[in-house]
Formats: sequence, structure tokens, C-alpha cells
Amino acid sequence: MSNVGLLYVGAVLFINGLMLIGKVPGKSAAIMNLFVGAMQTVFPTIIISQANGDPAIIFGAAGLYLFGFTYLYVGLNQLCSLPGEGLGWFSLFVAVCAIVIGSVLLVHFDDPVSAVMWYTWAVLWFMFFLLLGLNMESLAITTGWFTLIVAHITATIPALLLISGAFKSTTANALWMAAASLLALIFAFVMGRRAALNAPAPAAMTQAG
Repeated sequence: MSNVGLLYVGAVLFINGLMLIGKVPGKSAAIMNLFVGAMQTVFPTIIISQANGDPAIIFGAAGLYLFGFTYLYVGLNQLCSLPGEGLGWFSLFVAVCAIVIGSVLLVHFDDPVSAVMWYTWAVLWFMFFLLLGLNMESLAITTGWFTLIVAHITATIPALLLISGAFKSTTANALWMAAASLLALIFAFVMGRRAALNAPAPAAMTQAG
């Protein structure tokens, strides 16, 4: 993924995380999703058309469509008030692809940082699958907080460092990113649990007699 594209992945994930925890209305978040989704479909198409059949370039560009289609799907769902099951099952497809892409980057291209990014995104998209595809609404806050935090761990901060030339794909940096992502997941589950405990009780349970 290009460094500039990665920066805007961070931006849209941040907005979507805020949407899931109830801080940004869905239709407001839809605009950013459509902007970034369009960018992440047009750019890889241009890259592939100019790749001259180079497998490495095509492989790198192909993963961008997974992001692009996800964001376009989210944007259209929010604007048109569509059910989320289709997006949820597509998220499962993305999660599986992300594992494969991360493994190829690690083994074939010796790029541990990018591999950890894709593995983390696999976890994130699997959570989208649980939330939307299987209607596990209790995970909404947890997924929102995880999305919000890993937006910066796996996208915004690495993108800015890569653009400046100050970030290298080393095993040490990959381990730091993996540890930060794991802590983000733990924190997200804590926040989700806290939200569940603070949720109003059902009316049948609060009415005595």
C-alpha cells in the first residue's frame, strides 16, 4: 500500500471507530468512506494498468481493492440505511485475504512490519464480520474502540514515518506494532465491557410489581 494511501486509511478508520462508539453520525461518516473508497479503487487500477505484468506490483495493488470496496460499501450502507449483513460477510472475506497477504509479505518479501499491519487488519475485519455478519451487536463498542486505536497504530503513524523516511520494516518495529495492537485489543474489550455494564437495564427488569 502506498504511504499516502495508508495515511487516509488511518483517517477513515478513525472516523469509522468514532461512528461505532456513537460519536459521529453514520451519514456524516459516509462521506469520508466514499472519498477514501474511491481513492483506493482508482489508484490500484492505475497502478495495475501500468505494471507491465509485474507480479510484485500487481500483488501490492490488489490488496488496496479490499480497503476500497469496504469503504464504498460502508458509505453506501450508511447513506441508504441498508442492512449490514452483506458488508459483514465481505469483511470475513477481507480478513482471510489479509492473513494470506500478511504471510506472503512476511515470508516472500521479508517485510515484517507490513505483515503485522495486515494481520492486525485481519483481526479488525473479523470483528466487523462478527458485528455485522453475525449481528453480535454487543461487540459494537469494542470494535469501535479497536478501530479507532489501530487506525493510528497500523496506518496514521506508520504512514507519516514512512513518508518522512524515518521508519524501517524491521523485526523490532514489527514486534512493537504487534504489542501495541494487542494492548489496543485488550483496552477495546475493557471499554466494551464497561459500556455493557453501564447500559440501561431492559424495561421489564426495571419495573417492579
